[in-house]
Amino acid sequence: MTSSVWVGERVRLRGWEPVDWEAFHAFGEDSDAVRNGWRLEPPRSVARAKKEAAENAEKERDLDEFSLIIAAKQDDAAIGSINTHAVERVHGTFAYGIFVGTPHHRKGYASEAIVLLLRYMFFERRFQKAEAWVYSSNDPSLALHRRLGFVEEGRRRRGRYANGRYDDEFLFGMTVEEYTERYA
Repeated sequence: MTSSVWVGERVRLRGWEPVDWEAFHAFGEDSDAVRNGWRLEPPRSVARAKKEAAENAEKERDLDEFSLIIAAKQDDAAIGSINTHAVERVHGTFAYGIFVGTPHHRKGYASEAIVLLLRYMFFERRFQKAEAWVYSSNDPSLALHRRLGFVEEGRRRRGRYANGRYDDEFLFGMTVEEYTERYA
Protein backbone atom coordinates (compact mmCIF):
# COMPACT_ATOMS: atom_id res chain seq x y z
CA MET A 1 0.00 0.00 0.00
CA THR A 2 1.32 3.45 -0.89
CA SER A 3 0.90 6.56 1.18
CA SER A 4 0.90 10.23 0.29
CA VAL A 5 2.09 13.21 2.33
CA TRP A 6 -0.95 15.03 0.96
CA VAL A 7 -3.54 12.71 2.52
CA GLY A 8 -4.76 12.70 6.11
CA GLU A 9 -7.59 10.93 7.87
CA ARG A 10 -10.28 13.35 6.67
CA VAL A 11 -8.79 15.45 3.88
CA ARG A 12 -6.63 15.29 0.82
CA LEU A 13 -4.74 18.29 -0.50
CA ARG A 14 -4.85 18.34 -4.29
CA GLY A 15 -4.49 20.62 -7.25
CA TRP A 16 -7.32 22.75 -8.53
CA GLU A 17 -9.74 21.34 -11.09
CA PRO A 18 -12.09 23.34 -13.32
CA VAL A 19 -15.10 21.75 -11.57
CA ASP A 20 -14.07 23.36 -8.27
CA TRP A 21 -15.69 26.61 -9.43
CA GLU A 22 -19.08 25.52 -8.17
CA ALA A 23 -18.02 24.96 -4.56
CA PHE A 24 -16.13 28.25 -4.35
CA HIS A 25 -18.91 30.16 -6.04
CA ALA A 26 -21.26 28.86 -3.33
CA PHE A 27 -18.76 29.58 -0.53
CA GLY A 28 -18.61 33.18 -1.75
CA GLU A 29 -22.23 33.69 -0.74
CA ASP A 30 -21.30 33.72 2.98
CA SER A 31 -20.07 37.27 3.53
CA ASP A 32 -18.89 36.68 7.12
CA ALA A 33 -16.76 33.70 6.09
CA VAL A 34 -15.30 35.60 3.14
CA ARG A 35 -14.40 38.55 5.41
CA ASN A 36 -12.66 36.21 7.86
CA GLY A 37 -10.44 34.89 5.09
CA TRP A 38 -9.52 38.03 3.24
CA ARG A 39 -11.90 40.69 2.00
CA LEU A 40 -15.42 40.99 0.72
CA GLU A 41 -15.68 41.69 -3.00
CA PRO A 42 -18.66 42.24 -5.30
CA PRO A 43 -20.36 39.03 -6.45
CA ARG A 44 -18.72 37.14 -9.31
CA SER A 45 -20.55 35.77 -12.26
CA VAL A 46 -20.68 32.05 -12.92
CA ALA A 47 -18.56 32.66 -16.02
CA ARG A 48 -15.88 34.41 -13.94
CA ALA A 49 -15.93 31.67 -11.28
CA LYS A 50 -15.47 29.03 -13.98
CA LYS A 51 -12.64 31.00 -15.58
CA GLU A 52 -10.78 31.48 -12.28
CA ALA A 53 -11.04 27.79 -11.40
CA ALA A 54 -9.80 26.83 -14.86
CA GLU A 55 -6.90 29.31 -14.57
CA ASN A 56 -5.95 27.90 -11.17
CA ALA A 57 -6.09 24.38 -12.60
CA GLU A 58 -3.74 25.31 -15.47
CA LYS A 59 -1.33 27.48 -13.47
CA GLU A 60 2.29 26.35 -13.46
CA ARG A 61 3.23 24.88 -10.10
CA ASP A 62 5.88 26.50 -7.94
CA LEU A 63 7.39 24.24 -5.29
CA ASP A 64 7.20 26.90 -2.59
CA GLU A 65 4.32 29.27 -3.46
CA PHE A 66 1.12 27.50 -4.45
CA SER A 67 -2.58 27.08 -3.82
CA LEU A 68 -4.20 23.70 -3.20
CA ILE A 69 -7.74 22.47 -2.78
CA ILE A 70 -8.71 20.95 0.55
CA ALA A 71 -10.86 18.01 -0.52
CA ALA A 72 -12.95 15.70 1.62
CA LYS A 73 -11.19 12.36 1.56
CA GLN A 74 -14.36 10.30 1.16
CA ASP A 75 -15.63 11.96 -2.04
CA ASP A 76 -12.85 14.37 -3.19
CA ALA A 77 -15.29 17.31 -3.02
CA ALA A 78 -13.70 20.73 -2.59
CA ILE A 79 -14.32 22.02 0.92
CA GLY A 80 -11.74 24.82 0.96
CA SER A 81 -8.28 25.89 -0.07
CA ILE A 82 -4.87 26.47 1.44
CA ASN A 83 -2.01 28.49 -0.03
CA THR A 84 1.53 29.53 0.69
CA HIS A 85 2.85 33.04 0.15
CA ALA A 86 5.43 35.54 1.46
CA VAL A 87 8.11 32.91 0.89
CA GLU A 88 11.57 33.98 2.03
CA ARG A 89 14.03 31.25 0.99
CA VAL A 90 17.03 33.10 2.45
CA HIS A 91 15.45 33.14 5.89
CA GLY A 92 13.55 29.86 5.54
CA THR A 93 10.16 31.39 6.30
CA PHE A 94 6.78 31.35 4.63
CA ALA A 95 3.21 32.34 5.38
CA TYR A 96 0.04 30.51 4.54
CA GLY A 97 -3.65 31.22 4.27
CA ILE A 98 -6.53 28.83 4.66
CA PHE A 99 -10.23 28.96 3.83
CA VAL A 100 -12.82 26.30 4.62
CA GLY A 101 -16.40 26.74 3.42
CA THR A 102 -18.95 27.32 6.17
CA PRO A 103 -20.78 23.99 5.74
CA HIS A 104 -17.47 22.25 6.57
CA HIS A 105 -16.49 24.17 9.70
CA ARG A 106 -15.68 22.45 12.99
CA LYS A 107 -15.00 19.03 11.47
CA GLY A 108 -11.21 19.03 11.81
CA TYR A 109 -10.56 19.76 8.14
CA ALA A 110 -8.63 23.00 8.65
CA SER A 111 -6.35 21.65 11.36
CA GLU A 112 -5.53 18.55 9.35
CA ALA A 113 -4.86 20.56 6.18
CA ILE A 114 -2.49 22.88 8.06
CA VAL A 115 -0.56 19.98 9.59
CA LEU A 116 -0.20 18.34 6.14
CA LEU A 117 0.98 21.57 4.53
CA LEU A 118 3.51 22.28 7.27
CA ARG A 119 4.92 18.75 7.03
CA TYR A 120 5.61 19.29 3.32
CA MET A 121 7.11 22.75 3.77
CA PHE A 122 9.30 21.75 6.74
CA PHE A 123 10.44 18.29 5.69
CA GLU A 124 10.41 18.44 1.90
CA ARG A 125 11.24 22.11 1.22
CA ARG A 126 13.51 22.74 4.24
CA PHE A 127 11.71 25.78 5.63
CA GLN A 128 12.28 26.54 9.30
CA LYS A 129 9.26 28.66 10.21
CA ALA A 130 5.60 29.10 9.21
CA GLU A 131 3.59 32.25 9.82
CA ALA A 132 -0.12 33.04 9.71
CA TRP A 133 -1.99 36.32 10.12
CA VAL A 134 -5.42 36.10 11.76
CA TYR A 135 -7.96 38.91 12.17
CA SER A 136 -9.11 39.69 15.71
CA SER A 137 -12.76 39.22 14.67
CA ASN A 138 -12.07 35.62 13.58
CA ASP A 139 -12.37 33.87 16.95
CA PRO A 140 -12.51 30.34 15.48
CA SER A 141 -9.21 30.83 13.60
CA LEU A 142 -7.54 32.41 16.64
CA ALA A 143 -8.56 29.37 18.70
CA LEU A 144 -7.45 26.96 15.94
CA HIS A 145 -3.95 28.38 15.72
CA ARG A 146 -3.52 28.38 19.48
CA ARG A 147 -4.80 24.78 19.67
CA LEU A 148 -2.37 23.70 16.92
CA GLY A 149 0.54 25.06 18.97
CA PHE A 150 1.28 28.27 17.10
CA VAL A 151 2.91 31.00 19.16
CA GLU A 152 1.38 34.45 19.13
CA GLU A 153 4.28 36.64 18.03
CA GLY A 154 2.71 40.01 17.47
CA ARG A 155 -0.32 42.13 16.98
CA ARG A 156 -0.83 44.87 14.43
CA ARG A 157 -3.46 47.17 15.81
CA ARG A 158 -6.30 48.28 13.56
CA GLY A 159 -4.63 46.80 10.51
CA ARG A 160 -7.81 46.02 8.59
CA TYR A 161 -11.21 47.59 8.03
CA ALA A 162 -14.21 45.33 7.37
CA ASN A 163 -17.88 45.18 8.28
CA GLY A 164 -17.85 48.73 9.68
CA ARG A 165 -14.99 48.25 12.14
CA TYR A 166 -11.23 48.04 12.42
CA ASP A 167 -9.66 44.69 13.27
CA ASP A 168 -6.32 43.96 14.79
CA GLU A 169 -4.18 41.36 13.02
CA PHE A 170 -2.45 38.69 15.08
CA LEU A 171 0.77 37.15 13.81
CA PHE A 172 1.24 33.49 14.71
CA GLY A 173 4.39 31.48 14.10
CA MET A 174 5.54 27.88 14.37
CA THR A 175 9.11 26.67 13.95
CA VAL A 176 10.10 23.32 12.54
CA GLU A 177 11.26 22.27 16.02
CA GLU A 178 7.87 23.16 17.54
CA TYR A 179 6.13 21.25 14.75
CA THR A 180 8.39 18.20 15.18
CA GLU A 181 7.84 18.12 18.93
CA ARG A 182 4.07 18.15 18.49
CA TYR A 183 3.41 16.25 15.24
CA ALA A 184 6.39 14.16 14.09
